[in-house]
Parts: sequence; C-alpha cells; structure tokens
Amino acid sequence: MNNLHKAHQLGQSLWYDSISRSLVDGGGLAKLVDDGIRGVTSNPSIFEKALKEGAEYGPAVAALRAKNPAVTAFELYEELAVRDIRDACDVLKPLHASSKGEDGYVSLEVTLHGGDSVEAMVAEGLHLKQRVDRPNLMIKIPGTTAGVEAAGRLLEAGVSVNITLLFARQRYAEVLERHLQALEARARKGLPLAGVASVASFFVSRIDTVVDKELERIGKSAGDAKDAQAAQALLGATAIANAKLAYEHWTRTTAGARWKALAAKGAQPQRLLWASTGTKNPAYRDTLYVDELIGAQTVNTAPPQTIAAFADHGKAEETLTRDLAGAKRTLEKVAALGIDLDAVTAQLLAEGLKAFGDAFTNLLAALPGGAAAPAAKPAGAAGFQADEALRGTVAATLQRLADARAVERLWARDASLWTGGDEAKWLKWLDAPAEASAKLDELERFAAEARKEGVTDVLLLGMGGSSLGPEVLARVYGAAKGAPKLTVLDSTDPSQVARIERSLDFSRTLVLVASKSGSTLEPAILEARFSAALAAALGKDKAARRLVAITDPGSKLEAQAKSQGWRAIFHGEPQIGGRFSVLSVFGLVPAALLGLDLRAFVAKAQAMAAACKGAPAANPGVQLGVVLGECARAGKDKLTIFASPQLASLGAWLEQLIAESTGKVGKGIVPVDAEPLGKPENYGKDRLFVQVRLAGDASLDAPFAALAAAGHATMRIDVPAAIDLGAEFFRWEVATAVAGAVIGIHPFDQPDVEASKVETRALTDAFERDGSLPAEQHFFEEEGVLLYADAAHARRLHQATGGAATLVDVLRAHFGTAGPGDYVALLAYLDMDGTRESEFARMRTLVRDARRVATCVGFGPRFLHSTGQAYKGGPNSGVVLQATCAKTHDVPVPGRPASFGVVQAAQARGDLAVLVARGRRALRVHLPDDSAQSVARLRAAVEGALRPQPARA
Repeated sequence: MNNLHKAHQLGQSLWYDSISRSLVDGGGLAKLVDDGIRGVTSNPSIFEKALKEGAEYGPAVAALRAKNPAVTAFELYEELAVRDIRDACDVLKPLHASSKGEDGYVSLEVTLHGGDSVEAMVAEGLHLKQRVDRPNLMIKIPGTTAGVEAAGRLLEAGVSVNITLLFARQRYAEVLERHLQALEARARKGLPLAGVASVASFFVSRIDTVVDKELERIGKSAGDAKDAQAAQALLGATAIANAKLAYEHWTRTTAGARWKALAAKGAQPQRLLWASTGTKNPAYRDTLYVDELIGAQTVNTAPPQTIAAFADHGKAEETLTRDLAGAKRTLEKVAALGIDLDAVTAQLLAEGLKAFGDAFTNLLAALPGGAAAPAAKPAGAAGFQADEALRGTVAATLQRLADARAVERLWARDASLWTGGDEAKWLKWLDAPAEASAKLDELERFAAEARKEGVTDVLLLGMGGSSLGPEVLARVYGAAKGAPKLTVLDSTDPSQVARIERSLDFSRTLVLVASKSGSTLEPAILEARFSAALAAALGKDKAARRLVAITDPGSKLEAQAKSQGWRAIFHGEPQIGGRFSVLSVFGLVPAALLGLDLRAFVAKAQAMAAACKGAPAANPGVQLGVVLGECARAGKDKLTIFASPQLASLGAWLEQLIAESTGKVGKGIVPVDAEPLGKPENYGKDRLFVQVRLAGDASLDAPFAALAAAGHATMRIDVPAAIDLGAEFFRWEVATAVAGAVIGIHPFDQPDVEASKVETRALTDAFERDGSLPAEQHFFEEEGVLLYADAAHARRLHQATGGAATLVDVLRAHFGTAGPGDYVALLAYLDMDGTRESEFARMRTLVRDARRVATCVGFGPRFLHSTGQAYKGGPNSGVVLQATCAKTHDVPVPGRPASFGVVQAAQARGDLAVLVARGRRALRVHLPDDSAQSVARLRAAVEGALRPQPARA
C-alpha cells in the first residue's frame, strides 16, 4: 500500500493536476488510478503545455480543419478539450461509481471568454456540461464575487462544481455558504441532492511565495536581531496556517444542524481541495504542502512530480487538525510584522485571473486560426472605454499609485494621500465591513422582537447619509415575509410630512430617529411631530418604547433618548462621516428590520473590502476611483449613472457620496442620477457614463454600446446579484476616496453644506424673534408667479429679454446662460411625490435636449445634505432653477413657533443666498400654491422657453 492509498484511508483523496491526450490514450491515467489517484484537474495552462510539448494533437486538429476550414481557434480548443475531458471521465467512471460519487471526477474550467460575469459563466458551464455529457464532470469556476454566485446557480441546476483560485478564508466562507444555499434551494424544490458534488480549491504555496518574500525583506531590514529571527521563524508557515483555519471553518459548519439536515437528504459535503501544492521554494521539502494538509474529507490536487515524491517518501499522517492554536498564532505574528494577508490574497486572486487569461490567450494563439478567436476578456476588468489618451492617463495613474504604495497608505490612514489635513480621522469606514459581524446577533434579536410585538411599519427620520442608504435598502430589497415595511422621511415639506403621517398606523409603527450629530434640524423637528403621533396612538409612556435613536455617542439625541426612556440607542462611529455610514448601524439597523439576510449582505461587503486591498490595477475600488478622478480632470466631470431597474435607487445614494465628497474648492464631480436616457447626440463631451448592471439585465447594453461608439467615455460595473449591494457600497466608498486623491481635495468634509445651515438658522431665528421671515423683493411677477435673483443676475436677465418680458422669456434667458461644460440643476422645495417627480423629469429632459447640458433634479431640503455641496462648492458651471411655493396647508411643529412650511421656506432662501454668494447663476420661481396645476404650469413655461425660436428676418 503506497502513500496515496494511506492518505485515502485517512480521508484525503489525491487528484492529479495534469492531463494530456497521451496520458489518456497510453493507459497512464488508468495506471494512476490503480496507484491511488482519485481525480483529475485541468485548466488552459495545463492544456497549453500539453499542446506545445506533444505532437498527439496534430492529427485531431487536421481532421477538424478538414471538416470545417473556417473553424476558429476557440472552436478547436473546445473540441479538443471536450474530447480529452470526456475520455478521462470514462477512465475514472468506475471509481466514480464505486466511491458513490465522492471521487472519480475530472474538472474542466470555464474560459471566461464572456468576462467575469455570472450569466456568462453559468451559460458556459451548462454548455460544457451538455457537451461532455458525463456524470463525473466538474465545472471549474474562478472564485471571484461573480464566480461564487455562478457556482451557486450551477449547483442549483444539478451541475457538480469546482470553485477555484481561493486564497482568502473570507471568500472561502462565502463559497461554503453559497453551496449550502444552493442545496437548500434544491431541497425546497423537491430536487435530489445526491450526485451534486463540489470542491473548493484553496490555494496554498503561492501564499508563502508572496509572504516569505516580505518576511525576508523584514528580516534583512530589521534593526533588532530578535525581530529578524521572528521573521525568519515564520518562513513557510503562513500558507499552511491559513489552510488549517479554513478547514476549521469547514469542520464547524459541517457539525451544525443546518448541514446535518441536508446530509440527511443525501447531500454530499463540499470538500476543501488543496491546490498549488507543489513546493516552489527549493529550501522546503518537496512534499511539504501534502504532508501538512492531510485530513478527513479533503482533496489534494498536485502536479505529477509532487505526486511521485509523496508516493515515494511523503508522510501519510492526519495533520490538518494539529496545533490549530499554533496556526492562529502564526497568522497573528505575520500581521504583527505589518503583513496584510487580506491584501496578499486579493493580489494573488488578481494575478491568478490574469495568468489564467494569459494562458488561454496563448493557447488560442498556438492553435491554427488563432487570429480569428474571440478575445478573452480580463476577469474583473473595470469595463472602462474612452479615447486612447484618456485610457493612457488612467493606466499611468494606476501605475503611479502602485509606485506610491497608495493602497497601503489608504489602509494605513495616511492623510498625505489627500491634503495632509484631518483626513485620517474620517477613515473608520474602512473597518465597517469587518466590524459589522460583531453586531449581527444583536440586530437580529432586535428585529425579531419588533416583529413579535406586531410592528408592521418602520418610519425612519433622517437626512443625508442617515436616510439615503436605508432608502436604497428599502427600495432594492423591500420587506421580507413577516417583516415590517420601511418608510424614509427626509423632508420638511408640510404636504409630504402630512402625507406620510396619514399613511401610518402609529399603534403598529416603530420610529427610528437617525442623526450622527444628534442636533440636525430636520430629524429634530420630525421627531417632535411623530413622537406626538405615537403618543396620541399609544399614550405617552408606551410611545417612548416605539422610539429608537441611531446616533453617535454623547450626542444631544442620545441624551434625549436616555432621559425619555426610548426603546433603544444604537451608537454610530464618530470617525465615520454620514455619507460613508451605510455599512454601520445607520444602514444595518434598518436592514435588520426589513428582514434582509444581514450575514450574506455583510459577507459581500467584507469580500469587496478584501479585494480593495489589492494592487491598484486589480483593485475594484481604486480602478473606479482613478477613472472618476481622471475623467473629472479631463473635463468629463458629469458622472451620469444608469442602473438596472432593481438597483435604480442606488443613484441617489451615490449622488450624495460623490457630490459631497468631491465638490469643493471649485473642483469636483457633478453626479447625474435618474436623467432619462437619451441618444448619443443629446450629450456634450463632458460626461462619464457608468452602467451599474445587475446580472441578467441587458436592457441598457445596446444604448451604452451606442454611447461608446459615439466616442463618449463609458464604464460598466457588473453586480452579480442584489445581495451584492453591500459590496457596491464599499467599492464606491473606496472609489470616492481615491477620486478625491486624484483631484486633490479633502473628500471627507462638506464646508458649503454647513454654510447653508448657518443661513437657514439665521432665518428661523429671525422668525422666532419677529414672528415672520425677513421681507424679500422679487424682480418679476406674472399671474401670481414671482421670480427672485441677485441684482446682477436680475440685470443680466432683464438685458437679455429687453425688459418687457414674460415668464417664458425670462426662463429662456436664464437657460440661455448654460453653455458647453455647464449643467442645469432644478431644485424643488415641494412635495416629492410621483406627479412632481414626473414633471421635473420632463423638464430636465427638455433642458438636456435643447441645451445639450447635464441636468440634475433635487428636492429640498433633502438635496441640501447631498448634492447641494457640489452645487455651491464644486465647479462654477451650474445654472440653478429653484422652485418654491406658497403652502396651502402648513403643518405645525410641536413645541416650536416655526412650522414645517416656515422651516422649508427658510431652507430655500438660505440655499439661494449661499448659491448667490458663490457666484452661481441662480433663479427662484415662487409658485402661487403647491398644487399639481402650478407645477404643470411651470413645466409648460420651461417647455416654451426651450422651444426653438423662429429665425429673425
């Protein structure tokens, strides 16, 4: 009995990491099976090597070309690969049967010629399964975010899967979780679980190759002999420790009730497969990564020389569970020396995907007809298209950031990446995905208690980052079965406040008051209003138990909640700014109440965080940030966002994140969300179009292709599934920070938002002192419609219209000030209901098509905590039309002299004052009432103003 058989007795199967035609035809594979080999793995690198080194493929290639002279290299590859894999499956079929489907597999990798896309990988996996048509085929899928989802869908379809290129334990945990979900989905559908096999290929030696290099550098540069010895002692230990802790996670999972329920229905466990187990360092014994990783229900796929060495002189002993405490200490020591294992594993995944793509490209080039083959798309590519000069600039900046160790400096909180100011104290959001896990049990208990008490509605009162993230969650996911519906209110418009109040049964409503500072005006007066509504429905004592505070420690809101006995207080992190807070309690509390699968949501964010520690050229957040920043520097500063319908609400959150972070000191990016999609000729050259594409949604593919073909800068981001929204939040946060560095600004302050608050406070103070707002003078009136502007702009409009003007004339003159590179912002201090949103969407489309400028729409005061920063502090390229109205029905604020209508009027006037002070071209239209008819009248006037004028004789 050789060591391969002994290892199998201990629970480990040895698979052969190589395949060739001669191995199958010459009987070599059958002999290997007799010797104890229990499976075969293949990939384009192995196939390319076999093709180059052997002449056995010549006759097959000639026959295929004779049959079809136009055959492409890709078609040749698939024909040859399918033939080899099918025949190898036949050799191993008896073993597959005798092992009851545990072993006897041959794995064939998807080519990624359709890109790192869930749909493309699923389609190719199903295609290859059908082509090979053998029960012991495993489809190999790369362990990218998209790959994990694709593997899950294939498993749900009954296809056996090998998920490969796994380096990080967190990503492996996602893979194992998705495997369980896939089996549970089959069980719910009444489909058999037996016969659906899976392995997770966890790579080993490559980790030591990278970490050892760093340890050697640390050892050489260490000033202390003890430190040098500590680094030397860790050589060759990281990869094995990492693998042992991954196996520990597998052991815990398969010991749980969830797995046991599946096993009782015939499910096979997803085995860990140790890959990259050939020893690359000649100083290490040649069987190191086999000897040290033997354990029950595992696989080790090794290259031929390692298999031969292990059979000859390896150590067949159970080693995987030895000294787990020592493995944890090893990784702690590695981290203490400053080596970021997450960054290492992210780098290795990127390098592995690139090597795979290069091997496939080289393979196709080696086959006849290579020039006609479809180009393999780099997995994980950002999907950026622009002219050659801009693409070159982006590539150069990525390299500059790599040379400057920018990623390491970001994670080290180095403020010199930006302005050298106080940026470092605002970077705690980098830790939010990792720290979220510790909160999940508490949040799930809290949500369960609310459901048990019969809460059917949750009302969240907040502004900016406290409201926009939860609003996205509510719109993307909705409420799970049995969970309450979430309504977000971030307005002081009296009609909107009253409308929301009428829609809720306060005897069954939980109210969240979300404010980081705890002193923001809008949440404070909204809380006063809705606390009274709760008290009216439940009585004062019970009402307090329906109020929840989400705020930073030590805030005024925390003190109020404590003194009044509110149900709960969830503390935010003071070093996370509001717009970066969605992955903290400000987003997680509402998500828990909605019944969202928080563990999956957070896991996706954690995986993205790990990927965003990688090298710039393979770092999803850095890639996006460099594109945003360099496009802005090149004059393409109107970031126009189009998302798949289910993700459409993401745009409003992105508006705040990007505008408030980058729009200052006369620089920045102006985000454009929800602008109706037009034709390429409707747009100027100042745009960057970004498509956020949910897997399976091709509705925007053709329009985006047309935009790119017309020379516009475009970028596509593929989102595998809605649950990946947590990952997208983090990707865009990193991207925004990086864009700020590229542009050269402080991305974590918002000076002009504060200026607007100061003006509003002065006006409301005046009202409380005098009983009315200070008088103001309009410069134009037409049938109850009043126009306001600063004196200089009013004179400009008067001169443009010749004095005797209509509303249409004045609007025409105002919009006429917008030229190439400008944008028009329509800012409505009105009820944000469907009718008014629709009317303003029509207005912006008219403006865009007539003036070929970007358009933005904001409802006040909501946008004051969002895009308002860019309108005031960003590039002076905005033409603003502000709309206000006389309030037909006002709503009082309990305990305050100023009503909601007065507060909103003060906010609009304060907003206009700051815009004027910043030199913006701003015009306020004051409508006689808040009816839909008044808004329709404004839209008709805008339409008239933009209608082409007859040529003068």
